[in-house]
Amino acid sequence: MAEVKIGLEVHVQLVSLKTKLFCSCSSDYRDKAPNTNICPVCTGLPGSLPTLNKRAVEEALKVALALNAVPYPVSYFFRKTYFYPDLPKNFQITQYDKAGGYPLAHDGYLKLSNGKIVRIERIHLEEDPGRIVYEGSRATARYSLIDYNRSGIALVEIVTAPDMSAPEEAREFVEKLTSLLADIGIDVRNYEGGLRVDVNVSYEGGERVEVKNVTGASSVEKAISYEIFRQKTLAEKGIKIVRETRAWDEKRRITISSRGKEFEAEYRYMPEPDLPPIRVTEALIEKVKSEIGGSQEERYKELISDGINEEVAKKISSEKQLYDLYLKVKSAEPTLIKVGSNVLANEVSFILKRDGIQQLPVDISGLLEILKHYYELPDHSVIAEYVRKWIKGEKVEIIQAQTNPEAIKEEIYKMLSENYEKIKNLDYNKKFEFLMGLLIRRFGKENKKVLVKELTEVLSEYK
Repeated sequence: MAEVKIGLEVHVQLVSLKTKLFCSCSSDYRDKAPNTNICPVCTGLPGSLPTLNKRAVEEALKVALALNAVPYPVSYFFRKTYFYPDLPKNFQITQYDKAGGYPLAHDGYLKLSNGKIVRIERIHLEEDPGRIVYEGSRATARYSLIDYNRSGIALVEIVTAPDMSAPEEAREFVEKLTSLLADIGIDVRNYEGGLRVDVNVSYEGGERVEVKNVTGASSVEKAISYEIFRQKTLAEKGIKIVRETRAWDEKRRITISSRGKEFEAEYRYMPEPDLPPIRVTEALIEKVKSEIGGSQEERYKELISDGINEEVAKKISSEKQLYDLYLKVKSAEPTLIKVGSNVLANEVSFILKRDGIQQLPVDISGLLEILKHYYELPDHSVIAEYVRKWIKGEKVEIIQAQTNPEAIKEEIYKMLSENYEKIKNLDYNKKFEFLMGLLIRRFGKENKKVLVKELTEVLSEYK
């Protein structure tokens, strides 16, 4: 099997911030008219000076600690020089791990489901450049436009070692990272461009090719699959694979040569003279750790020790708001944790994803009411309906099942008599379905179990 090496450079916008990295412009640049969310600092006008957003450092540390990385006590900003239209001052303020510089953190890792450990070499803070907008496809556009509203947004760059060897692994890495980020309050899932990936792929020990600005886990998998195919085809034809930067064309699902790959010396890194070093103290680390809470692995272990099913524990531990809700149930009614965990992993999780709900109610009395009557409710659709009411803030009143089978049976005989002409020629299944619809309308879905039982008995005698 051919050797493939895949490394990722993941750029994460710190969407939890209210302002940009080095100025007071709003971080909420989306849906604003082009080039209106700007100032002299984020457009690099002469004489402007950057001021570091303290909260950005704390949020970046959250990312580092959640990825098991080790913060450097002191790290520095550097200027990375390159000439491109989206960078008005012709250099990007970033961090560098050479020439006496240190990034924010180093030596983290993320574990995949197949057991593979993907090493994270470094994590650093930098500013986002502006946005280039193409008319249609990048390859066929007659012109491009520049919007500097995004310029200066705080980014965390996460650089992995080339430890992945399949497109599916890269996709899982991005998915797990996205989930982990949401866990610590940096939920990029609903932000266009909130997470962008530069993919590095080498085939059979050949030159490394970088594919820039791929958005989303699915696109990462597709871009890598295409790039492996492209490099393999060249290798089989005896054509040398050149080191270059390519772009992912989402519409055509191909990579396009963008430019020859720059080497580090071409960026002319130099220390940023207008910003002091970042100093990470033990007190700051403890503050950030307290905001994060436990890791997903720690939460999973706690759930397992509580006797929760492995699959359910995996689901709840991977979503912090589900885990926080579990702890509330555990604190209020410890005897309900098993049934509660099932409802959280199924009905609650499904409704959150389907309806795009970001926040659950603080008051869990409605949820506890559902859990207390869980085994009396006929099926998951009824449970989900009650859960939806609780999430919407509506009062949850459980309608008790009909306890008089004789009254139900009497109603069935009446329905048989009234609908004789309609059902006399129907087969058993269609007859059952027709009558069940009438019964549910009469007695309610919450009585489904007893309705099925009584209807089955009556129809077994009915000729």
